[in-house]
Amino acid sequence: MATRIRLQRHGRKSRPIFHIVVADSRAKRDGKYIERLGLYNPNTNPATIDINFDTTLDWVLKGAQPSDTARAILKYKGVMMKKHLLDGVKKGAFDEAEAEKRFDAWMEEKASKIEGKKEGLTKAQADAKAKALEAEAEVSKARAAAIAEANAPEVEEAPAEEGEVEAAAEEAPADDENKGE
Repeated sequence: MATRIRLQRHGRKSRPIFHIVVADSRAKRDGKYIERLGLYNPNTNPATIDINFDTTLDWVLKGAQPSDTARAILKYKGVMMKKHLLDGVKKGAFDEAEAEKRFDAWMEEKASKIEGKKEGLTKAQADAKAKALEAEAEVSKARAAAIAEANAPEVEEAPAEEGEVEAAAEEAPADDENKGE
């Protein structure tokens, strides 16, 4: 029997959650499976992946072929790296202690990258929230100024003296003539 490690779709419309399962390659996508290995939720950022590492590694070592998406998930979680290192031990390239040491170093590096991404996302979210708050404060100030202007009593201007009006009228045409030159 050819076994595949693949995803089984669950969840509601436009909000999928996938179970990672080992199934016969002839079974339907959401049909009968041999064993459930974990859960993959792409709706969160970063995606939530919860797998039983040892059981998954055991199935991969037995020869279960992962689908393309399942292979990417297993690489992300380190199952494929562990398989690669164990194959190196079988071939005699290095011993099991060295394989464990290399795997632990790889996992620490991977964990630091994931933490960096999470921190970047929280920082970006906080920055976006601060910008939105500033924009809201500006809109609020503008609205308050408009209300204050509308509620302010109108002050009538004192009538200008006749001499000032005539002087202003004489200066205006003189300015127009200078502009034409």
